[in-house]
Amino acid sequence: MEINIPNLRHLRVFLAVAEFKSITRASERIFLSQPAITQAIAKLESVLGAALFERHSDGMYLTDSGEVWQKRVARAVDHIQQATQEIVKDTTIKERSPKNLIALISTTQLRALIAVSESQNFSIASRQLGVSQSSVHRAARDLERLLGVILFEKNSLGISTTKAAKTLSKATKLAFSELRQGIYEINALQFKDVSTITIGSMPLARMTILPKSILQFNERHPDVNINVTEGAYIDLLHHLRQGDIDIILGALRHPTPADDVVQEELWSPPLSIVGRKNHPLTKKAQICVQDLAQYAWVVPTKSTPTRQAFEALFQDVNVALPTRLVESSSQVLIRELLLESDRLTLISAHQVEREINIELLTVLDFPLEHTRRPIGLCVRKSWLPTVTQSHFLSVLRKISEHFR
Repeated sequence: MEINIPNLRHLRVFLAVAEFKSITRASERIFLSQPAITQAIAKLESVLGAALFERHSDGMYLTDSGEVWQKRVARAVDHIQQATQEIVKDTTIKERSPKNLIALISTTQLRALIAVSESQNFSIASRQLGVSQSSVHRAARDLERLLGVILFEKNSLGISTTKAAKTLSKATKLAFSELRQGIYEINALQFKDVSTITIGSMPLARMTILPKSILQFNERHPDVNINVTEGAYIDLLHHLRQGDIDIILGALRHPTPADDVVQEELWSPPLSIVGRKNHPLTKKAQICVQDLAQYAWVVPTKSTPTRQAFEALFQDVNVALPTRLVESSSQVLIRELLLESDRLTLISAHQVEREINIELLTVLDFPLEHTRRPIGLCVRKSWLPTVTQSHFLSVLRKISEHFR
């Protein structure tokens, strides 16, 4: 379901009314007329499809939906406010206060900022947003003038983003993520939970705990969408930190890869050496590392935990690494290369459990208990999951206990 991000100025009005419990007092505080505030609240309630306030003779009080929305809006505004504070602290225009700036910034400007930052091109950004290129250009440049900083610079390939643009773009994406979470929570209160959980998944998790968790979770939440994103770990981590992904599920990194994320171990399976059924090494009573070095291998890319374990397998006993390597993380390609040759791979047996059970592949008798690697969750440190997302996490933990 496509989520429309409400107008930032309407959100500011909402927070003021929630704080002062009065349109009159909010009007005096944010210098906006009472009819304008009333209209802003009405539009916001219309967008959300829920009443945010109960009107009483002694003031306006938040409904259950209003309390949920206040929490999410406050977190969203804080993301943007911290970013603008960081951006303007070194400018020479001293009258630019972050608190004043956020009252002037529009959602349209922030959406343009994100689109241009991601595409590095005004034309592509305009197509993504479905508006004219001149509109995107004007919104981006107005934001530059408002902040008193340069956000985009021309280069030979088009444009590049400055540090200020990167800072505000990341904060905006995190803010928009908070608002989407709030909309999901309000929908759930009205018994129409059609939220989306976005997961960045690594190969082992995709073949084991993730499919079982999705099936069990959807029995209770049939209308919740699960969006599974695949990719290199470094790309998934980037999208997690930007708010595009809720959870990364896969091999954990040590030390923790960034200060703003936290990891949780779910399961720690060992690696196995796998080849085709009736591989020549299955006939040996005892396999040594020198035997393994005689064969071609399929291995994951460098810097991954499994690749490091593969290299350590030979380096620890001073045996030269095999040279006939194919690098790939594609489950399909690995399987086909193993089936059609004497190549070997280092992998968790759980990833090829089905092929082993139907006797297409086999695990070689070579001890690798020391290669146990932690598989688990990686989430943003500041992430506040919805009730639905928390339930999905509990299902993941329960399924992981079975594998342990």
